[in-house]
Amino acid sequence: MTDSTLPPKSLKALKDANAFEIVWPDGLVARLPFKFVRYECPCAQCIDEITGVRILRPESVPDDISPTELGYSGNYALKIVWSDRHSSGIYTWDRLRRLSEAVI
Repeated sequence: MTDSTLPPKSLKALKDANAFEIVWPDGLVARLPFKFVRYECPCAQCIDEITGVRILRPESVPDDISPTELGYSGNYALKIVWSDRHSSGIYTWDRLRRLSEAVI
């Protein structure tokens, strides 16, 4: 069992692989495709705030989506600016950990 609120040991955007490579403190290494991460955006533009239903459709995310900027939101989350200009999602370490476990 790991504390999913801990930040990754390493987080890289691998442009050639179109994926993030995340190394977690417990040794889990995950490659999250950019398109998958963009689609999983938790913001109110992508998920209806009242119903919790995802508004963003998978087919609306470009296949060649990529991050143009990465930053941290405090010590608890990753902030991503995407090539489609979307930038309102904040990906907590817990969310990224759950996404990491979903792809392995």
